[in-house]
Amino acid sequence: MRKITFYFFILVALAELISVVWNLSLVNWVAKPLIMISLAAYYLTNAPKRSSIFLWAMAFCWLGDVLLMFQADQLYFMAGLVSFLTGHVLYIVCYRQMRNTVSKTELLGPQKIRFSLPIVLAGTGLVVVLFPTLGNLTIPVMVYALVITIMALQALFRFGFTSIRSFTLIFVGALLFMASDSLLAINKFLTPFPHASLSIMFTYIAAQYFIAEGSIAHQANTQTK
Repeated sequence: MRKITFYFFILVALAELISVVWNLSLVNWVAKPLIMISLAAYYLTNAPKRSSIFLWAMAFCWLGDVLLMFQADQLYFMAGLVSFLTGHVLYIVCYRQMRNTVSKTELLGPQKIRFSLPIVLAGTGLVVVLFPTLGNLTIPVMVYALVITIMALQALFRFGFTSIRSFTLIFVGALLFMASDSLLAINKFLTPFPHASLSIMFTYIAAQYFIAEGSIAHQANTQTK
């Protein structure tokens, strides 16, 4: 069953990416809503201990996926933004929970500042670049950028409080999530670029997979102790 759910997720992800490349709208309408559903099935069949908060985070991301399929309408875009914002807040809660209580290798104060700086600069820098083009979406986009930056920082601060595998997967996933949202914002608000949809979806799907896999890895590591 574990392998079946993994292969199902891969099949759905490939179908979505193919639909983007070849502009197959019908395939997209079927595959995109199945991305988070198939990944949730993979998580449920592989996680030694399931987190209800993590599942709710995935559910809000699923809702965001569906709503953004209608993003030509600004109301749906805003609703999708709020859904993903809620998902990120729940991911932040999960990252704080998926930590061992004791660590001998945690990042020290100066290290936290040093490693946090590129993430903060990436999050704030994009908002500064996009600011003149945001219009009435300025505040929602700024709030979203703040939350996703905090999400990436919380992933970073797990270093030393979990296994290297779990930390790496979730941290890379968080960075990919930032990259995906940044690409979406640049394409929507600044200037469209070639293969934007493919780049956005590939980084998004990879981000969600790495985050789910990292959560499973943390729980597996905790179970063996």
